[in-house]
Amino acid sequence: MVTRLPTSSGEGAEPAQHRVRRWQTARTWARLIREAEALWRVDVRALRRLASQELFQLVQEVPPRLRRRVNLWLVRFNVATRLH
Repeated sequence: MVTRLPTSSGEGAEPAQHRVRRWQTARTWARLIREAEALWRVDVRALRRLASQELFQLVQEVPPRLRRRVNLWLVRFNVATRLH
């Protein structure tokens, strides 16, 4: 038996596949930010500069509609960065 997922045109609910994709995307942004922060802790000046640039760029690139979800992942990953 095949179970059909609700579509946005049918029941008005967000399709499960779309929700999973959004969840994965938000988690991926948070992981990238966590990795950039981890580079910041390295005691090599060039790597710290690179980490700072990478972190700034990542924060700028997170789509506004995903920022709340990315912030939730950042809290779970226990990192200092938060998106505004």
